[in-house]
Amino acid sequence: MQKIYTKNAPEAIGPYSQAVKVGNFIYTSGQIALTPEGDFLDVDVKTQTKQVCENLKAVLEAAGVKLENVVKTTIFLDDINNFTAVNEVYGEYFKHKPARSTVAVKELPKGAKVEIECVAFVE
Repeated sequence: MQKIYTKNAPEAIGPYSQAVKVGNFIYTSGQIALTPEGDFLDVDVKTQTKQVCENLKAVLEAAGVKLENVVKTTIFLDDINNFTAVNEVYGEYFKHKPARSTVAVKELPKGAKVEIECVAFVE
């Protein structure tokens, strides 16, 4: 197992890695709307989703892959009513339409509205 790290995404806020590589796969930890400097963007869900996707993009690039290598995502929402708004931003980043699950949860770290994790294939 190889740990993946970049300064272009926020530091982990707990005892975990930004991502790990195992075999030909990259597994990212869930990203919330933290800037690379660690500031939480307590704003609307679309802005949060954009920051989350930028964080995932940076972590994947540090692992040597692109968003297009993502084969599976999991989205966690604090409110299922944000599903459509998240999809609008998500669709701009994941045009290749990887497999996906979306789950509504009671709450997310730091009061985030959205958290996304993904699995990418290394070619």
